[in-house]
Amino acid sequence: MKYHLTKYYKLLVIFVCTTLLVFSSQVVIAQSNYHFGTPGKQRVQLIVGGDFIVTMNEAQPVIENGAIAIRDGKIVAVDTQYKIMASYRADRTLPGDGMVLMPGLVNGHSHSAMVLFRGLADDLALQDWLENYIFPAEGKFVDENFVRVGEQLACWEMIRGGTTTFVDMYFEPDVAANVVKECGLRAIIAPSSIDFPSPGFQGWDDAFASSIDFLKRWKGKNERIMPALAPHAPYTVSPEHLVQAIQAARNYDVPLTIHLAETQAEVQDVQERYNATPVKHLENLGFLEPRVFAAHVVWPNESEIALLAKRGVGVIHNPDSNLKLASGFAPIPAMLKAGVKVGLGTDGAASNNVLDMWKAIRLTALIHKGTTLDPTAVPAKTVLRMATLGGAEALGLSDKIGAIKVGLQADLIQVQLKEPHLLPLYDVISHLVYAADSQDVDTVIVNGQVLMEKRRMLTVDPERIRREATSIAQRIKAQFRTSN
Repeated sequence: MKYHLTKYYKLLVIFVCTTLLVFSSQVVIAQSNYHFGTPGKQRVQLIVGGDFIVTMNEAQPVIENGAIAIRDGKIVAVDTQYKIMASYRADRTLPGDGMVLMPGLVNGHSHSAMVLFRGLADDLALQDWLENYIFPAEGKFVDENFVRVGEQLACWEMIRGGTTTFVDMYFEPDVAANVVKECGLRAIIAPSSIDFPSPGFQGWDDAFASSIDFLKRWKGKNERIMPALAPHAPYTVSPEHLVQAIQAARNYDVPLTIHLAETQAEVQDVQERYNATPVKHLENLGFLEPRVFAAHVVWPNESEIALLAKRGVGVIHNPDSNLKLASGFAPIPAMLKAGVKVGLGTDGAASNNVLDMWKAIRLTALIHKGTTLDPTAVPAKTVLRMATLGGAEALGLSDKIGAIKVGLQADLIQVQLKEPHLLPLYDVISHLVYAADSQDVDTVIVNGQVLMEKRRMLTVDPERIRREATSIAQRIKAQFRTSN
């Protein structure tokens, strides 16, 4: 009898333990399903689709009927729509019917708040435009409110056009950074420093000191906002101040941007002062290195192009502004052939009139064919790369943005393909370069956050910006036009 009871107790213990084990397993599975959704599917915040995914990734150039899974602001998977939907469950899905999904555009050079000077002074040479119109207008009107409203207007325009990252070289950097923080874009904010008085400053010393303070306040504060230094140009900043700027950039480990070799007048001026061309002058100062990216670079010679490539300097091509100010035609085909990191920019809307990267893309593809008399110069794929991954490389950000690749930030745009100027479709990259425009951008995502959906702005208030920009413009028109 004792033996049978012992055996009974053993069986009872085995039964209880088995029951508890099964129950525990079910709890774990239930918790797993609650966290990840359907068994076998990983949970992500966002899935975005496209009839075509233009990745700018050589390993996966174009994916048809594709989708991207996004978690914590980063791309975690890129594949066909079928495979993504089979493997991931999203809190939110943006369908891609009739869409191209591609990296957001990178505007490597702008003076964003200058949108409020749009059309103020046109059809003038650069020096006349700067010295007799823009510098006086800035001295009179640029303050915190001007920059706040101008930056908001610029962000609204850039989001509408599919720009997700931009470089802002202007004044009141804290104001600009806070606007960018609110609107959701990614930006390099580079307060301009110059040797003579500028808005809020007596000259180089106080302007540069303010820039250093800005670096200290903002470096590492927000993952979308990167502070930088911006000595204006070799003809407006002395050699000793240029050296001071590059040394500070090294000490604080930040990027540095500068206008360089923009006009023949600049080349002649710097040559007369320092017995060297602008590029060679910077080389003589030990200034050229990978953290530097230079705007325009219209007039380098062959040896200087090789030098820019050797030093790893980024170049930002601004075709609209260069044409409007008659600065010349930058030797972009030669730079690309030499291995220079080349991106695209709009420059400020005071000299370009729009912050439209699609116009810069198309102009770049066309003008260099015309100037070289070679229809194969700067083909569509190359230009689109300049506007995305090439720009990211020039800015030192290719480990974060510029392509659709696992591990990079989810800075993406959907471009619709339904309008008549986009039909029929044979080559999606050709369409994006030669046919698409800013009005075709449907949805914009930065860091996994949707900033515009179906052309509806989600992070800025267009009507308020319109009112405030119009009010400032009326004051400028009344006080400035009559006195110049």
